[in-house]
Amino acid sequence: MNIRPLSDRVLIEPAPAEEVTMSGIIIPDSAKEKPLRGKVLAVGNGSKDEPMVLKEGDKVLYGKYAGSEIELEGVKYIMMRQSDVLAIID
Repeated sequence: MNIRPLSDRVLIEPAPAEEVTMSGIIIPDSAKEKPLRGKVLAVGNGSKDEPMVLKEGDKVLYGKYAGSEIELEGVKYIMMRQSDVLAIID
């Protein structure tokens, strides 16, 4: 995959949705929630007002309605602005 985000945008691979609850109940596809965390795959150069803080490989949390979903080669990704990312997970 050759994709390079522009400006202050980042490309994120969402974490897979939970399949089973802690107590062992299997969650059907219709009841699965959209994951709110993922891994940064590519970053832009930042903008003149806001330097790029994120880097490739960071695990992040983001808002429920943040970014735009895109599909490349059958895999779903999310493209969003760096400011839509809420936190970096260590």
